[in-house]
Amino acid sequence: MAALILTLFLPLLGAGTILFMNKTLRKGIQYTALGFALATFVVSLFLLFGFDPANADFQYYIHTTWIASLDVGFRIGIDGMSLLLVLLTTFITPITILSSFQAIKDRDKLYYMMLLLLEFGMIGVFVALDTILFYVFWEIILIPMYFIIGIWGGPRRIYAAIKFFLYTFIGSLLMLVAIIWIGIWGGGDAGFTANYLTLREIAPTIPLAIQQWLFLAFALSFAIKVPLFPFHTWLPDAHVEAPTPGSVILAGILLKLGTYGLIRYNLELFPQASIFFAPLLSTLAVIGIIYGALVALVQSDVKKLVAYSSVSHLGFIVLGIFSMTTEGLQGAVIQMINHGLSTGMLFLCVGILYERRHTRELAEYGGIVTVMPKFAVLLGFAVFASAGLPGLNGFVGEFLTMLGAYQSPILGTWTYVAFAALGVILAAAYLLRMYNGVIFGPNLNPKNHALPDLTKLELWQLVPVTVFLVWIGIYPSTFLQLSETNMRLVSSKIEAAHQQMSQEHRVSPTNQLLLSPASLSFLLPQEIKNMPKQNQRALPENGNGAAQQQAQQQMSDEEWMQE
Repeated sequence: MAALILTLFLPLLGAGTILFMNKTLRKGIQYTALGFALATFVVSLFLLFGFDPANADFQYYIHTTWIASLDVGFRIGIDGMSLLLVLLTTFITPITILSSFQAIKDRDKLYYMMLLLLEFGMIGVFVALDTILFYVFWEIILIPMYFIIGIWGGPRRIYAAIKFFLYTFIGSLLMLVAIIWIGIWGGGDAGFTANYLTLREIAPTIPLAIQQWLFLAFALSFAIKVPLFPFHTWLPDAHVEAPTPGSVILAGILLKLGTYGLIRYNLELFPQASIFFAPLLSTLAVIGIIYGALVALVQSDVKKLVAYSSVSHLGFIVLGIFSMTTEGLQGAVIQMINHGLSTGMLFLCVGILYERRHTRELAEYGGIVTVMPKFAVLLGFAVFASAGLPGLNGFVGEFLTMLGAYQSPILGTWTYVAFAALGVILAAAYLLRMYNGVIFGPNLNPKNHALPDLTKLELWQLVPVTVFLVWIGIYPSTFLQLSETNMRLVSSKIEAAHQQMSQEHRVSPTNQLLLSPASLSFLLPQEIKNMPKQNQRALPENGNGAAQQQAQQQMSDEEWMQE
């Protein structure tokens, strides 16, 4: 338990220590921040060593009363999913600080305070087991990220910072309304409760019509943070204008808060509403995969290309989540880690180039393998990992998410996977276009003839990430086993809710109206279109649901759409 407390509060202690340091001690501030970040990572490893993967309960649980009359408390703990994300946070933060040594050249004291405060808030989100405490940590994160973009960002930093703040803050207010409503519902005679463990048992009994509104309030907040199409427009601006360390922390960890919330709150608290909206959110995820890839394909700014690749890759995570199968959920969790590592490394590489040339235009580069061979090799690892090359980490996550979506009884159609696979092909296209344009070809630009290769400081940033790209790609069970028990439990709850809704004839036919074979019948041969449906969903109850269900089993896709 001490390890969890230290992991959470060491970054806050580091920020407080820097607050009282003389701002002229630039090196002292830098190494103090790095020291606290490394100490946090080391302490977090003790959470891993003492964790029992076979135990589905929250471990290292700590509870202290905060507001007794409202049953609000300081409740923290971790399961397999949150452990992986805490470890990702404590691993990425020291690397981000190392990259800041070169990228941040003024107001060091304020910057490193903001960075450590940001780490404190992110860890808090992953370990909070009290809805009010979760909301407090969720809002804390906005403040340091706003200043990191707004003070140390590019020419349009103020616009990007305000856009980031407004998008996420408005979504957060809807989540707060839902937290208050569900707290009153679950509070019973006490009037209110913020205990997540209590709400997790009570919330699934909320009537479906109310569940749907609560689901949407939470989902909108998390979808903005992911960001899920069409709420993604703040992300490219934030990435492009943020300093390199800000982009690394944003892609590496901050975006995972949204996908974490979709599992922790939407799926676990509202299983029936999750089933109802799964086809819609999976469709938005697939649109995001294709849209992000297509926009990335035409970018001339390397950093903007990587930013749009995040929109595409995060669509795979959301698709895995709303497949609601064990394989899909496991794929989503490991893909959160994978994206944090590979995309974070891509932003580090872009930052290294920018520090040397002060341009991110693809046309300004070419043939730099001749002067930066070490950089070319390590950038290749990041590119091929992001493209999903077998043997590297990206393949594991994308394979599991698509396998889960294909097997999903909730989605019930192969077309989600077909479109997601197109996203994989497009990812290879835009990433290889970028890699070839920067690394290979003739080195014709005189400004590139004397570029220095990677320094020791830069190697310390890239090599540790590369180790994990290979480790997860070759032996993913090291990480998958940590979250397997928890994801099986979530999947079993969804399956039970699905069976109950099927018996009550309340399963939404939404999937018949989105990416179903029926909706794409113009693409199919006539012989396939005339085949009877094999996997029918129960129809909404209207007095003769059983009769309609029996009749529906004889309908073809075409007749179902006409109905």
